[in-house]
Amino acid sequence: MPSWDGWAVSFGVVALDQGLKAWAVRALALGETKPVLGEFFRLTRVHNPGAAFGVFPRGTAAFLAVSVAVALGLFFYLLFSKPTSLRAWGSALILGGTLGNLIDRARLGYVIDLFAVQNFPVFNVADAALVVGVGLLALGILWGSR
Repeated sequence: MPSWDGWAVSFGVVALDQGLKAWAVRALALGETKPVLGEFFRLTRVHNPGAAFGVFPRGTAAFLAVSVAVALGLFFYLLFSKPTSLRAWGSALILGGTLGNLIDRARLGYVIDLFAVQNFPVFNVADAALVVGVGLLALGILWGSR
């Protein structure tokens, strides 16, 4: 049985992601930008119907299906296995990120993005959790039980 920490991370990512997206909808008009650290870091509300970086903008149904499959797979992986620490943390972050964006796609038909870093596409907490989670999972796989 996985530790409760992994489940707390997954659902903490979902709560933070959805909370910040709800705030962005109230505080920012679509396309509006507010500088936080000058032009380097801004809050910008964007609706993304596609995958990362706006690729495949008409793929909502496919993204929903893949997200459900990934979420279920990770849920059962965490439930029935004893992954190493990096694998568990990576899987927990990926699960939280997947669920955060899945909620948007199912409810709205697009994902709300809000963080703009200079020379990088706009993203959200779920996206960041996915990237960090994939990195941790890869390290956990590469390093094995070391």
